[in-house]
Amino acid sequence: MRLLLISNSTNAGESYLAHCINDIKEFLGAEKKTALFIPYAAVTFSYDDYEAKVKENFQKIGHDAISIHRFDNPVEAVKNAEAIVVGGGNTFALTKKMQEQGLIEAIREKALAGTPYIGWSAGSNVACPTIRTTNDMPIVEPESFNVFNLVKFQINPHYLDAHPDGHAGETREMRIEEYLELNRDIFVVGLREGTMLLIENNSIKLIGKRDARIFKHNQSPLELKPSDDFSFLLNINA
Repeated sequence: MRLLLISNSTNAGESYLAHCINDIKEFLGAEKKTALFIPYAAVTFSYDDYEAKVKENFQKIGHDAISIHRFDNPVEAVKNAEAIVVGGGNTFALTKKMQEQGLIEAIREKALAGTPYIGWSAGSNVACPTIRTTNDMPIVEPESFNVFNLVKFQINPHYLDAHPDGHAGETREMRIEEYLELNRDIFVVGLREGTMLLIENNSIKLIGKRDARIFKHNQSPLELKPSDDFSFLLNINA
């Protein structure tokens, strides 16, 4: 299994995918691949526009992308894909559309068989067991929150430590602690912007210039840097 799970597509002040495009290039390898792109997290812009943006950037690194909405048989498109890329946006909209098209199990099987999988933001969320650690508003109601279950931990993309002055609401950490109070046997990775997790077979590492924050019920959060050992996240019986 080969996964590249990216927190975000765009760093502040940078162009689209700029911070991770070289990592995507290395992950996909030297031989040109046409990735099957899943645009269903898009809500305020079209699938055509989303495809065009991803395609432009993939072509810059010697690869290509075609959106799944171009195919009459989405499941068959997954079965024939050289790589799968799931973009960010609204995680609930993404999940609902994939469930309607029967893609959850199809993509899971394809990724488990070794087809490269790349996701950012919502696309990283759906690699987890559920989408219950997304930051997104539930603008639609999917059949369930269960998704690909490619990893046994949860990701919180765009993780922020900040608690703005004058804001009386919960911090991101407090929201994650609520989740852990009711889901005590699972780790949550607070994946800060500009970082990603590379998972290949039985190895996992953090890539980027920021640390990750790891949460578990009744444990003090861990701050782990790219050089630290993340292998405990893969050794979970769940």
